[in-house]
Amino acid sequence: MELHPALRWFLGVEDPRSPIGKAGFMPPTSHSTERTEQAAYTADAPNYDQRTRAYQLWRRQIVDLLPLQPGDVVIDAGCGTGLCFPMVQDRIGPSGRILAVDMAPDMLSLAAQRAADHGWRNVTLQLAPAEEVSFPITADHALFCAVHDVMQSDAALRNVLSQVRPGGHVVAGGGKWAAPWAVGLNLMAANTHSPFVRDFAGFDKPWAVLARHVVDLRVLDVAMGCGFLAVGRMPGGQDAVRPRVSD
Repeated sequence: MELHPALRWFLGVEDPRSPIGKAGFMPPTSHSTERTEQAAYTADAPNYDQRTRAYQLWRRQIVDLLPLQPGDVVIDAGCGTGLCFPMVQDRIGPSGRILAVDMAPDMLSLAAQRAADHGWRNVTLQLAPAEEVSFPITADHALFCAVHDVMQSDAALRNVLSQVRPGGHVVAGGGKWAAPWAVGLNLMAANTHSPFVRDFAGFDKPWAVLARHVVDLRVLDVAMGCGFLAVGRMPGGQDAVRPRVSD
């Protein structure tokens, strides 16, 4: 009799065909090779805000980790439809600037409409992969909100963060696997994030690649361990220390 993958995991039976991994549940990787091929960012883009509205609290907490001041320049890497724009705008004001990039045209079009509807003239939108984007000015801070695939790309992080001033803050947040024994939570996390994540590699510690590029990194588990918030600083600021990452 073939055992269910979850039962095999509980019994400690190895099965190379099983989607269950050490984090509790590892769904198969999508066959898509580009974010722009995922329906969530193309045909379903108009529904993105409604589908993810339950996570607005976490978006606010991610933005709140940045020590924003009026006039600051902020990179929004993988900005999607611009759901973080209002919270950033409230703190940087019209004298500040948002440098937003996304590689999905349908999502970026909605972000442009959001900026136009609010009359925000301080938003620069760029259609490009994070590995290749070039911003017109150096940023004070950067945020990565619910962009797991970008967070796993060393080239993307290196390129984006090279355009943040020394000592500038970097914040990230999104989904992650809960404890390995929390199979139910991990099944829920897999179901929730599968439409938006191309590859679940690194989903146990999504901040691990970021830790190579920043100092004073602090990580907080949220959502019963199925989410995280992380904040660090670019090297070169005062009182920098080596990365401090939670287990």
